Amino acid sequence: MTGHEAWRLIGTPRFGGILVVSDHASNHVPDDIDLGIDPALLDQHMAVDIGVGAIGALMARRPGIAAFQCGVSRLVCDVNREPHVPAVIPIASDGHAIPGNAIDHGAHLARLERFHDPYHAALAALLEQSPPALIVSLHSFTPHLAVHPEEQRPWQVGVLYNEDDRAARIAIPLLKAEGLTVGDQQPYSGKLLNYTMNRHSEADGRPYLGIEIRQDQIGDAAGQAVWGERLARLCNDVALKLGD
Repeated sequence: MTGHEAWRLIGTPRFGGILVVSDHASNHVPDDIDLGIDPALLDQHMAVDIGVGAIGALMARRPGIAAFQCGVSRLVCDVNREPHVPAVIPIASDGHAIPGNAIDHGAHLARLERFHDPYHAALAALLEQSPPALIVSLHSFTPHLAVHPEEQRPWQVGVLYNEDDRAARIAIPLLKAEGLTVGDQQPYSGKLLNYTMNRHSEADGRPYLGIEIRQDQIGDAAGQAVWGERLARLCNDVALKLGD
């Protein structure tokens, strides 16, 4: 594994392979940053996409697959947000105030320069050096929203995309064939939250697949192993079909 404070690379990227990108894989907060929140919150969805770091690492054990993951919590810097929007360094999340993020403009810019800029610069360089056949944008979602616990999300996995749905159209029937309840642009639309893929895939015509896994599917090692195997297999199928 190689990396930087803002990112880590697991496995060996290969030309024509698969790169699994996870913007929210870590709940790490650097020692010199105090968010001012209960540390227990760092294990919740507001801080990390539960399960995706482990799944990316499992997938990267296979030849031709590598995983590129953000090295800090989205509460420190959300690299899947435009750098000019407030949510990139959130002052509140899931109903919890984050007092340590109430910083002045200079500190805000310094936070972006420390995490957001190097993350995206490294990803851009990696894609130029070893262009993959498929980029997999891997995230996870909660079984229900904290503010609406009565509204259960029935999808075990969602497929998200913006304008480029080439990989999505292939992947959705493959996931359904696994006996899964699959959301097409659910639990939310990739047209709304897709910054990293818009920047590095849509902008350059690189095929990508946005995958959201419901967190109760991947909250333990057994579930992560199932999904790691499943996604490695299905994403290889998608990459091959894209080349047909």
